Amino acid sequence: MKLSNKSEYAILAMVALAKKYHNNESLHIREIAALQKIPNRYLEQLLATLRSGGLIKSIRGSKGGYILARDPKKITVLDILKCIEGVDAALPTVDSACDTVEAETIQEVWLEANQAAHQVLQKYTLQELCDRQATRQQIENMYYI
Repeated sequence: MKLSNKSEYAILAMVALAKKYHNNESLHIREIAALQKIPNRYLEQLLATLRSGGLIKSIRGSKGGYILARDPKKITVLDILKCIEGVDAALPTVDSACDTVEAETIQEVWLEANQAAHQVLQKYTLQELCDRQATRQQIENMYYI
């Protein structure tokens, strides 16, 4: 199990949008790219996918940009991965061609690991990622006397 660059960048972009959600602020592509250090061209493709997946909305005009389509408390990391990687990528896969007890045992463990990963990714929301990041930044900025 590995997080692709595409998924990581999508999650980072969504976190940037989540931070602006409660102030009803939108972000332009170049702002998100600068904040999260994501190449502009690549980000355009990711945002188009996230928009078509219903996770973000685009707003036209001088104050336009991108916003989350719903509250960050209601968007999970799994939602983002399903949108970016496809529904099948987020589901556990098992090769049904297990012809030995050993292979079946390995497949059972792999299935259990995938299900555990699925549960964790479903558990965490964008809001929780933002909260964790804010906590880490406070700890890093704290001065000890």
